[in-house]
Amino acid sequence: MKQASCGVDFGTSNSSIALAQGGQVRLVPVEQDSVTIPSAIFFLKKETLVGRAAVQRFLQREDGRFMRSLKRVLGTPLMNTGTLVNGRSMTFATIIGTFLAHLKARADAETGHPVEEVVMGRPVHFVDGNPAADAQAEKELRQIAESVGFRHISFQFEPIAAAFAHEQRVSGEKLALVVDLGGGTSDFTVIRLSAANAAKADRSSDILANTGVRIGGNDFDKNLSLAEVMPELGYRSTYGDKRIEVPLRPFHDLSEWSKVNFLYTLKTISQTRQMWYQSHDKIRFGRLLKVLEQESGHVLLAATEDAKIALTEDESYPIPLNFLEEGLTIPAGRSHFEDAIREDVAQITASATACLLQAGVSAADIELVILTGGSTEVPLIQSEFRKLFPGAAIADENKLSSVGLGLAYDSHNKFGR
Repeated sequence: MKQASCGVDFGTSNSSIALAQGGQVRLVPVEQDSVTIPSAIFFLKKETLVGRAAVQRFLQREDGRFMRSLKRVLGTPLMNTGTLVNGRSMTFATIIGTFLAHLKARADAETGHPVEEVVMGRPVHFVDGNPAADAQAEKELRQIAESVGFRHISFQFEPIAAAFAHEQRVSGEKLALVVDLGGGTSDFTVIRLSAANAAKADRSSDILANTGVRIGGNDFDKNLSLAEVMPELGYRSTYGDKRIEVPLRPFHDLSEWSKVNFLYTLKTISQTRQMWYQSHDKIRFGRLLKVLEQESGHVLLAATEDAKIALTEDESYPIPLNFLEEGLTIPAGRSHFEDAIREDVAQITASATACLLQAGVSAADIELVILTGGSTEVPLIQSEFRKLFPGAAIADENKLSSVGLGLAYDSHNKFGR
């Protein structure tokens, strides 16, 4: 069987792996028949699960340690401190490696031999405004890739990879803007696409600019949570004789996938319980205490994410919180959601505009806008980019798999598989 190379899209929310073999590129089924997998891992006492299986078993309230949004830990001090997993210390390199090893094992099984050549996707900026942390994040991801068996490792910006995937269907030459909105970052590339150049190993002359900002779908979850859910858990309520506002940090951490687990400490729960005794809103603040005691923060955030997804189609959605109180629902409206994320969307569109400026082109010059990543389905995002580029064609198919495919096309050009 012919040797193969691959592209790995390790995403904040979802991941994929695609093979380049004998000049053909294909996505690998990574969880049953699905070619994408949630970037989630669940350490139970006697087994470790990834993807949908991890999410399903966690939501069944089995004992263990559940994690999502691991990509956001790269380049941060948490990579060095690690975390407790079922009573024992574990580094995030080991945790991320466990997830990536699953992807590689599926690719190895598909080809019948170890796949050692890989193009890893990466955001334009792992960490905003910190080149040293950004370089460290790539170094850490390289070391993790090596630890699971990859020997020849290259990196490519995720929006460029998405462009390579769409280029396979481009006729003639087009000036394109790639809008890649993932769970943790929003990245942009201005690139010249053409079928004639698709097989070139070096595309640097076609790539006019790259920009990015560390804002994505997880931030939309957080802002929706703070706007609609956390007030029903006592957010900004008061306690004590002096009517002091309760600390805001637990609510913010409870609204962010990568920080939820760090709230389940005896100190945090004890402090919250003491404030509850003095709370002026015992019912709502008591819900916060219950979430911490039950360690059900991820269940709460999953309900918020479901609401975000539902609001892409519906104007309103009742968020069910039966696990806290029988019959408890929180009404969420699209207009409130859009108000909550408006500042984030402004930063996202500002980064896209900066990409045009860096490329030396105007919005009118863009012939094709490629939307990729699940967050591009948010109606406010759709309307803003259609407003910015009224004369451009919009391509938004394969939102969750185009980066993985494009990375595999890049691996074919780089490694000759």
